[in-house]
Amino acid sequence: MPSLPPSDPSLIRGWLEAIGPELAERVREDVSLRPLTTLRVGGPAQRYLRVETEHELATAAAAAQRIGVSCFVLAGGSNLCISDRGIRGIVIHNAAQACSIGPVTYAAAGHGLILLSLKALEAGLGGLAFAIGIPGSVGGALVSNAGAYRHSIGPLVRRVLVTHAGETGWVGPEWMQFGYRDSRLRHSGAPAGCLVAVELGLEPGCADTIRSEARRYQHNRIWRQPWAPSAGSFFKNVYDAELAQRVPDLPDDLRKAGVVPAGYLSQACGCRGLRCGDAQISPRHGNFIVNTGQATASDVRNLAEEVKRRVMERFGVALEEEVIYAGDWEQWTAAA
Repeated sequence: MPSLPPSDPSLIRGWLEAIGPELAERVREDVSLRPLTTLRVGGPAQRYLRVETEHELATAAAAAQRIGVSCFVLAGGSNLCISDRGIRGIVIHNAAQACSIGPVTYAAAGHGLILLSLKALEAGLGGLAFAIGIPGSVGGALVSNAGAYRHSIGPLVRRVLVTHAGETGWVGPEWMQFGYRDSRLRHSGAPAGCLVAVELGLEPGCADTIRSEARRYQHNRIWRQPWAPSAGSFFKNVYDAELAQRVPDLPDDLRKAGVVPAGYLSQACGCRGLRCGDAQISPRHGNFIVNTGQATASDVRNLAEEVKRRVMERFGVALEEEVIYAGDWEQWTAAA
């Protein structure tokens, strides 16, 4: 994501007036975002507002869009690396948790994805078993079209409640422009949009079968993924049939499908255990950068750049981050 432009104090004052006194009195200055991310890095928010409902979120986001003040929405804090310099303008912390489970399931964007998948499982609804161990919020999952085990959330979307150009309304899934771990909301230059809620189409099924599938996925995560603070899978997988033939130790099913998980590329380049400050490529999984103590966002990004450099040098492949770099990165330069 591009760095946010400086926020004119007059614009922020206009936003405070537009959102009304009830919300304005809850706005705080210079709030550390580090504890609000799963990676545990990042500087402060210039202005911070925690919202509890979809209406509050839409009100705050619409006002920012109409006035033209930069606005970043944070919920579960996964899949995110916030700059050490923090985020200028307004950070809205979305804690809206509304949810209604059924074949057409409604969920506020701030609702936890794991909790939603558990609720669907208990209701005997299939489609979200793959998400049983994916941290973060429903909104964050939509932004990056989150998924695992060759499933993703995009195909489940019926419609999305979006605040866009200062107005809030329902749009079809095509508005999101879903791609592999991608949507329009990840693209630089795209018009600002805020996800408020979503309707997902889930299929009734056998609860025992769905539970067994979810248990299998969760077991794989427990044994393969690290428990230290991380942003989740750092790089996107690579779809390249020719490359799949060259990567050592790639399982036969992935080689046949032409899918190369980024962790295998990282491992082949000797990156497991590699460190920069307190940021480390997990010894358990080559596609996780973990915070072993007091890592900075710059430590994390410099380590990611080293992985990318090694993979390019050995395999000629440009890894692309799944994790979003948010905030003020203008003065950051890759370590030599």
